[in-house]
Amino acid sequence: MTKTLRASGVSFGYAEERQALDDVSFSVNSAERVGIIGPNGAGKTTLFMLICGVIAPAAGTLEVFGRPVEPGSFQPEVGMVFHHTNDQLICPTVREDIAFGPQNTGLSEDEVRDRVNSVASATGITALLDRTPHELSSGEQRLVAITGILAMMPRLLILDEPTSDLDMRYRRRLIGMLNDMEGHTILVASHDLEFVLETCGRVLFLDEGRVQADGEAAVVMSDKELMEAHGLEVPHSLVAQWHRHVGPEGCE
Repeated sequence: MTKTLRASGVSFGYAEERQALDDVSFSVNSAERVGIIGPNGAGKTTLFMLICGVIAPAAGTLEVFGRPVEPGSFQPEVGMVFHHTNDQLICPTVREDIAFGPQNTGLSEDEVRDRVNSVASATGITALLDRTPHELSSGEQRLVAITGILAMMPRLLILDEPTSDLDMRYRRRLIGMLNDMEGHTILVASHDLEFVLETCGRVLFLDEGRVQADGEAAVVMSDKELMEAHGLEVPHSLVAQWHRHVGPEGCE
């Protein structure tokens, strides 16, 4: 099976701090959806920045689509939505912000316009296109940031806390949209574990800069001992499912 991403012995540390990542190895297949879970400070965002080439590993290697990641190089096939949307929204209007990426890939004016209208319709933000990003609510800004990355049509989509600030309506729309994106490889870092369960078949559990578990999402997140040992709780839907199967007295 084709590998979209391969990390081998990747380590990275910030100045005068502990290792953010320590000898991390894993691979992601084409069209696979992987949730990156773990407590605050586990190294999730650092991993994403390494994959995107924003920073360089202190040790180890990263390959995307079979090519080594070169720090600072442009990777149009990789799109990342940052946790902090202010780092991503840079243009005077929402329309211009979404168009910025496609324009820089050499598309014609008509193609850019069609791309903007299409992705804005998919994410439900058409009414925001002529607004100024900094005047939007934090949830609206997040949707704009997601839309801007989707306009690039990346083969590898990276989402850092994508449901932060989203209300239930937009959260549900995002879940449906991601689940309809056949053929895309998607990495999601989120504390919204129910969202991860609905969008990812596999999870990579990071803590203390290391991979603590890697496997089927529902199986890993059902492990109460593992989850609590690393500062997380079993998602409510899995607890409820367990009670339905076992019953109130612990019997099948």
